[in-house]
Amino acid sequence: MKKTYVLALALGSVLLCGAVSASELAVRWERLRAEQPRLTARDAASNLGVSEAELLATGIGQGVTRLREGELVPREIMRRALDLGPVMALTRNDYGVIERTGVATRLKAQEQVTGLDADKDQEREARLRNIAGGYLGGPIDLRFTFRNWKHAFAVAQPGKDGVISRSLQFFDGQGNAVHKLYVKSEAGTAMFDQMVAEFRHPQQQAPLQITAAPVRAPERPDSAIDVQEYRLAWQDMNDVHQFNRLLGEFGVSREQAMRLAPAGAARAIAPQAVRQLLEQAAQQQVEIMAFLGNEGTIQIYSGKIGKVQEAGGWFNVLDPQFNLHLRDNAFRSAYVIRRAGVTSVDFYDQRGDLVVSFFGVRAPGKPQPQSWLDLTAALPQAPGTAGQASLQASR
Repeated sequence: MKKTYVLALALGSVLLCGAVSASELAVRWERLRAEQPRLTARDAASNLGVSEAELLATGIGQGVTRLREGELVPREIMRRALDLGPVMALTRNDYGVIERTGVATRLKAQEQVTGLDADKDQEREARLRNIAGGYLGGPIDLRFTFRNWKHAFAVAQPGKDGVISRSLQFFDGQGNAVHKLYVKSEAGTAMFDQMVAEFRHPQQQAPLQITAAPVRAPERPDSAIDVQEYRLAWQDMNDVHQFNRLLGEFGVSREQAMRLAPAGAARAIAPQAVRQLLEQAAQQQVEIMAFLGNEGTIQIYSGKIGKVQEAGGWFNVLDPQFNLHLRDNAFRSAYVIRRAGVTSVDFYDQRGDLVVSFFGVRAPGKPQPQSWLDLTAALPQAPGTAGQASLQASR
């Protein structure tokens, strides 16, 4: 009897410590927000030594609702979110944030698998597994990798202006945000509330299962790559979408692929050239496509941009329906790339991870606009690469 009592007392102490720990985290976050009101949740989590998902979970019961988990749940939530009307979709990585406001379009009937081209059929099937009934090509243009979506929350809390902000927020296994969707109309409130009720997790206070980040495989040495065959395969590409398959086939990292590219196919430019690219695109009204994402979501913007400016260590596009924020002082390398007749620009961080890519907007089957080719050709060379072969600004 005495042993049972002692065990129960010990267990109670453990639970109390856990509760106090969560409560203390909430207090520390509130204090941090008071000290640094402009600090993002992601940076606050890093500052406090926890994941963003764990930080958000401290608000459960106070405007934060944990949603169900499972392999198919995120896809279904996003499919239902098509009924929210106007939304602001936000995707980010460590050094970039992309935000787009609009109404997601619904998918038209998909092409049937033809059996005539095995590679294209395989790509189409993979694409269909990672869609949610829309979000392809419209204002809210997203590509999902749902296997990396692990935790989800609905958040309804007052913003800085006192108005209730409603959002769906999704996180990976490490607690990093993969996507956030904000309701932008009163009409969407009822649907949001309905979704919260339908997808509410039955155990709101159950501990989040946060896992350690997988160990990054070291980049293979250049000497281990069959560079000659790799370059031939690059030149044989007839579609930009074949590039990821090329990386896997030859076992090269994305940044390494730039270094080993055929002559004239990847020109190293100054990492801070992103400012010139965006400033010139705004001044000349060149339509661009911006791709920014993480392991769970890639978000795409297509169109012209207007207001660009530096603020608080970020370089920004600040348009009414589109925002892009880049911490470009963390960029290590950048390249103007020519693949399958298409010119793009990539920017990489200190770890060699892709932060953001840019393309010129072009109509299907039409050549790239000369204005885009001229803009990319004028981007400054990376220091120490003056002898490198330059790309030709041609169609």
